[in-house]
Amino acid sequence: MLDKLREIELKYERILDETSRPEIVGNQEEFRRLMREQKLLAPIVGKFREYINTEKQMNEAQLLLEDKGIEADLYELADTEYNDCRDMLEAIREELKIMLLPRDPNDDKSVIVEIRGGAGGEEAALFAYVLYRMYTMYAESMRFKIEPIYFNETELGGFKEVSFIVDGEGAYSKLKFESGVHRVQRVPETESSGRIHTSTVTVAVLPEAEEVEVEINNADLKIETIKSSGAGGQHVNKTESAVRLLHIPSGIVIECQDERSQYKNKDKAMKLLRTRLYDIKQAEQSEKIAAQRKNQVGTGDRSERIRTYNYPQGRVTDHRIGLTLYSLESFLNGDMGEMVDALIGADTAEKLKSEDF
Repeated sequence: MLDKLREIELKYERILDETSRPEIVGNQEEFRRLMREQKLLAPIVGKFREYINTEKQMNEAQLLLEDKGIEADLYELADTEYNDCRDMLEAIREELKIMLLPRDPNDDKSVIVEIRGGAGGEEAALFAYVLYRMYTMYAESMRFKIEPIYFNETELGGFKEVSFIVDGEGAYSKLKFESGVHRVQRVPETESSGRIHTSTVTVAVLPEAEEVEVEINNADLKIETIKSSGAGGQHVNKTESAVRLLHIPSGIVIECQDERSQYKNKDKAMKLLRTRLYDIKQAEQSEKIAAQRKNQVGTGDRSERIRTYNYPQGRVTDHRIGLTLYSLESFLNGDMGEMVDALIGADTAEKLKSEDF
């Protein structure tokens, strides 16, 4: 591990040197790339240097302890220093192990979230709205920006389907474990006899793709302008500003109707198309990774039931990590931090098992 850390430190120093050269400063694309890499390496290098300094202090204390002529009070100070440094070294080593884990290249990206009502008809659509509200409230608490893309509303105020952008650095790292089937157990608003029903909603969290990552040939697109559909809510307008894209090679169809401008709707639809195509490419890679890490928490299988929201008991349970929180109301109001941190922690623990340090 220490050899790897020394290589990272040398690389960090090289980047510092390169970013001070005029020809690099003048090349904005290369300069930004190096600055991003420098930003990623800086915490690791800082922690490694802390490790080296602590190790030096421990060795100096050990030399004092080996001095047979040392006075008793100085020996006691050196012994305390040695033990403190030893404990600190172990803690720093564990931190460095985590920092050296393979990093998900998408973690810093913004995301596109797609929520669809599953089994349960109108009740599933109503819970899709609840999840939409939950994610937007959580995103706002993280200071991420929300941009709606598409809403297919029902007469009772639910969503058959809704998609939106969560824009902010690190959005994917926080939301990537939300992909899957979410199950709700409650007495539906549409139920008069008071029986508890079980419904499902599917969630997909896709890292937003940049143009350089996915090339789209205009000849492969069929673009139509249509009137917005839905139950007449706030996201619907009556002009032909909505856009439908058909990507002929993949058969993917995208609709965007949130904006009143055709141009803006087309721009958002293209973002979603790029992201869907990027997701297909990522899924192929994820299958290879999943074969190597069979116990992974999982971020891609949308047929997997990941969580249950039980209203009568006021609990939310994540089935992948076996965590139950009895704070359903606050959770649905966007207070998801404890669950998000637990999922990230479980994924980190699995990665540590497979790494050889």
